[in-house]
Amino acid sequence: MSLPLEKALVASHPLSDIASKVVDGERLCFDDAIRLYQSADLVTIAALGCQARRRKAGPDKEKWVYYIHNMHLNPTNLCIENCRFCSYASPTEKNKGYTLPLDKVLEEAAAGAALGINEIHMVGGLNPACDLKYYEVAFRAIKERFRHIHLKSMTAVEIDYLSRLEGISYSQTLERLIAAGLDSMPGGGAEIFDESVREKMAVKKTPASVYLEIHGIAHNLGIKSNATMLTGIGESIEHKVDHMLRLREQQDRTGGFLCFIPLKCYYEGTDIKDEVQEPTGYDLLKDVAISRMVLDNFDHIKAYWIQLGEKLAQIALSFGADDMDGTIGQEKITHAAGADTPLKLAKESMEYLIASAGYIPVERDTVYNVRRIAGDKPCASGTPCACAQSSASV
Repeated sequence: MSLPLEKALVASHPLSDIASKVVDGERLCFDDAIRLYQSADLVTIAALGCQARRRKAGPDKEKWVYYIHNMHLNPTNLCIENCRFCSYASPTEKNKGYTLPLDKVLEEAAAGAALGINEIHMVGGLNPACDLKYYEVAFRAIKERFRHIHLKSMTAVEIDYLSRLEGISYSQTLERLIAAGLDSMPGGGAEIFDESVREKMAVKKTPASVYLEIHGIAHNLGIKSNATMLTGIGESIEHKVDHMLRLREQQDRTGGFLCFIPLKCYYEGTDIKDEVQEPTGYDLLKDVAISRMVLDNFDHIKAYWIQLGEKLAQIALSFGADDMDGTIGQEKITHAAGADTPLKLAKESMEYLIASAGYIPVERDTVYNVRRIAGDKPCASGTPCACAQSSASV
């Protein structure tokens, strides 16, 4: 829809000035983003999100949608925090708590390696039993056996906790983990940066300034990371825009964010559903499109299929998203809160979802090097034609 944006949005259209900025590659401001959220014109918002994605990707890659063959590994669900929206962390008195010993961590990693994964996404609760030494030993053991697997681990919240537990700086904590095998960081734990929302949700961990500081330190140490935003926890559209703009400012400073992932809250096992507004599909698609327009210095926006569901994630690709995450394996955190999406998707199924939405499936590594380009259309049999284009690597 690159052609009609300049012509179809006549001067009288309430979003025409914003459309001009998007088409010309000008940076949107706070008020622009608020007006987009307030608009009911979802078709135009989708077109603008796609235009921003097209400008960012370039003409050769505008139809690419990335995915990764990965697994999630959660070493513990015990946590000293009690965020009201969290259904994953379990106190020992509920008899649901666990902490994986090293041999079990390696067993799970080996199961993923046997399936051909190239990334382990490892996050867990804030558990005193899982101190810095625990992760150093685990990382070294994984890397010794599976050197080819990229280890994406340690949210800013976990780095904050481990540094305080050890009594050392964030830089020292990260340097020790990097020496042990840490390759990149996920973006979890950002929630919503606004303190009034965090206070209502009993979020005492890692305020915005610390989250951004830790990611900035990681970037300066050569570690790439992602960033997230959690909706459905009592935030306003102003809070969401503020959250995105703070991330954009940090990216201007250190430039190490790879991808932004809009997330939604699931409420099973929590007591907050009656006091917050659950995001609709309409809201979630706006988050994708508007983040693509606002976060002009982020290369990628993710439609996280585990949270959105497969169908809505497919639609989100036409709102500016260019990534669907990965095959994942056993995902525990969102499913603990009531998500009913599949626990994993085979590579073939992931490619079919992307191709049947009209895009070209591209298998990537964690830092977006291309491993393989699949076909842009499903075969007659209904499975993706992986040989339709030649493989590529960069």
